[in-house]
Amino acid sequence: QLVESGGGSVQFGGSLTLSCVLSGFTSDDYVIAWFRQAPGKEREGVSSISMSTDSKVYADSVKGRFTISRDNAKKSVYLQMNSLKPEDSAVYYCAGDRGVTPGLTAVVYDYWGQGTQVTVSS
Repeated sequence: QLVESGGGSVQFGGSLTLSCVLSGFTSDDYVIAWFRQAPGKEREGVSSISMSTDSKVYADSVKGRFTISRDNAKKSVYLQMNSLKPEDSAVYYCAGDRGVTPGLTAVVYDYWGQGTQVTVSS
C-alpha cells in the first residue's frame, strides 16, 4: 500500500514536498516512482528512485527543479518540487514495483497510491 500526502495549491515559482509512505514492502528491492496526470492528458512519469541503490531518474520536464529522495527507515519517499509552474498542476501518484532499476513506464508498476492534487496558479 502507498499513501501520498503533501499536495496543495501554490503560486508560480513556489515549492511543495510530496510524501509517499509505504506499507507491505518487506525488503528494499523495489523502486518507487512519482507519476502525474492532468485533466485530459496521459499519465506522465516524473521521477523514480531505487530503494536499494538510491539510483534516480527524472523526466526532462522536471530536471533541475524536482528532487526525489528516500528514507528506508521510515519507508518513505519524497518529491521536493521547486520553481513550480502552472503546467506542473496535476494529480500526483506514487507507484511501486519490485526491482532495482528505476524507470518511468507506468505499466510496469503494480502498486499505486490514491493520488494527491497539486495546483499551481500563475
